[in-house]
Amino acid sequence: MHGMNTFSRRTLAKAALLGTVSTALAASPASASETAPVPPAPAGAPDGFVPVLPAPTGPYPVGTVRRAFTDPSRTDPWDPALGLRQVVVDVVYPARSVRGFRRVPQLTPGEARVFAELAFPVRGLPAAGVDWGGALTHAHAGAPPLPGRRPVVLYTPGGGDARTLGTGLAADLASHGAVVVLVDHPGEASQVELPDGTVRETVLYGPPDPATFRTMVETRVADLRLVLDRPGALPPGLVPDPARVLACGHSAGGTAAALLAARDPRVRAVANLEGYLDLEPWPGRRPLLLMRTDGFEGAERIERSWAGLRARRRTLRAANHWVFTDHAAVVPQLHAAGLVTGAVRDGLVGPGDAAATAAAVGRGLRDFLAALPTGPARRPGPAQ
Repeated sequence: MHGMNTFSRRTLAKAALLGTVSTALAASPASASETAPVPPAPAGAPDGFVPVLPAPTGPYPVGTVRRAFTDPSRTDPWDPALGLRQVVVDVVYPARSVRGFRRVPQLTPGEARVFAELAFPVRGLPAAGVDWGGALTHAHAGAPPLPGRRPVVLYTPGGGDARTLGTGLAADLASHGAVVVLVDHPGEASQVELPDGTVRETVLYGPPDPATFRTMVETRVADLRLVLDRPGALPPGLVPDPARVLACGHSAGGTAAALLAARDPRVRAVANLEGYLDLEPWPGRRPLLLMRTDGFEGAERIERSWAGLRARRRTLRAANHWVFTDHAAVVPQLHAAGLVTGAVRDGLVGPGDAAATAAAVGRGLRDFLAALPTGPARRPGPAQ
C-alpha cells in the first residue's frame, strides 16, 4: 500500500464511504436554469498517462452544454449552510456539426485534483502518474444541435460517483440520436465543480446507515424531478419525445431511477444497471431493463430484489460493477501500462474484455430505447 501516507485522514474517511456506497447500494417548479461554464481546454498538461475514452459508434457527432439549476423549494440536505439545493448537469446531444467546437475534458482541473486524491485509497487506482484532467470526452462544447424529436435519458451515477463517469455512455447514446442528461448530486458525489468555479467535495463519512441511504436516494429523486421540471435545459431545436423519457442509473442510481419512475408519470421506462430494488416495491407499470455483472459481490441481494419482476434482463459475464462506467475503458489501459494490478482491474471491471462488455451495455440501452413506443408527432416549437 505504498503512497498511503500521502493522503490525509479526511481523504481516507471519504474513501471509506465512497467505496462502500458504490458497492453496497445500490415538486415545486424550480428557478430558471443558468448555463454553467464548460471545463477549460487542457493547457500545459502535467506529465502522466492520459486515459482515452472510446469513440461513439453512431452516425452523428456529439455536442454538449453544461447547466446548473437551483431548487427554491429545498435546502441542501448535506450542508444546509449552503442554502438552496443546486444541481449541475451535462446535456449531451446529437450535433448538426462540430467543426470549430472543441472537445470537452472529462474533468475540470479542480475536479481532476480531487479525483486524483481519492483514486488510490478508494479503488486502488494510481496515486500518481495519471493526468486525470487530460482525458477528453467526444462531446463538443456548444456545438449546434441536430434538430428533431428525441428520446431523453436521465442518467444518475453510482453512489459516491460523479456524473463524469458516464460520459462515454452518454456520448455513444447521443451519437445514435438520443439526448442524455448526466445529473450530478453535489454533497454526495466525490467532486462537482459549481458555476462559480468552486469544487464541492463529498461531505459524507463512513458507511451509510439506512437513514443516510434513504436521504441519498430521496435527494437523487428530487434532483431528477428538478431537471424534468426544466424543459428549457435542452438546446433550441431539440424536442423531447414525452413517450420516450428513460431514467437510467448505475448502482444507487438504479435504485433512484426506479423510485423516480414509480412516482413521476413523465418517466416512461427505467434502465437499472446493477442497482438494488428492495428499498420499495416496484409497481411494475413501466418497461424495465435490468443489467448486472457476474462478478458483483452483491449479486445474491440483487437477484433477491429483482425476483419476480417483469423486465428485460442481461447478465454480463467475466465483468464487475464499474464496467457500466468509463472505468471500463480506462482501467484496462492503466493495467496495460503497468499502473494498476490485475486484481484491481478484476475488482473494478472484471477479467473479461471490458471494452466489449461496455459496448454491449450501450447496445442494450439503445435496443431498449428503440423498443419504446414513440409518442404522437407534433410540430417542434421554440425552446421553453
